[in-house]
Amino acid sequence: MEALSIPATIRKHINVLQHMLGYFSDRLTSLERMELVEVIEDFRKGFVPLVVPITLIVHYVRKYQIDYLMEQVYLQPHPKELMLRNHV
Repeated sequence: MEALSIPATIRKHINVLQHMLGYFSDRLTSLERMELVEVIEDFRKGFVPLVVPITLIVHYVRKYQIDYLMEQVYLQPHPKELMLRNHV
């Protein structure tokens, strides 16, 4: 509960996303890396919701089979059965 009492900020989300990028950036093509960096920057600027960079990271995590990141709750915080969706 103590951890939940600390609000998540855009800056903290950016930090997490960039940290995750570090786990597979050497496997990405230059175009893939540029796309992901761009999407993270778009999130920072408020152009896209958090689900956009997370979805792209999940795609690359599955594509490149990054086991450590596959286990991270951050990438799948809600069970699909709850049918939580982000509407833009």
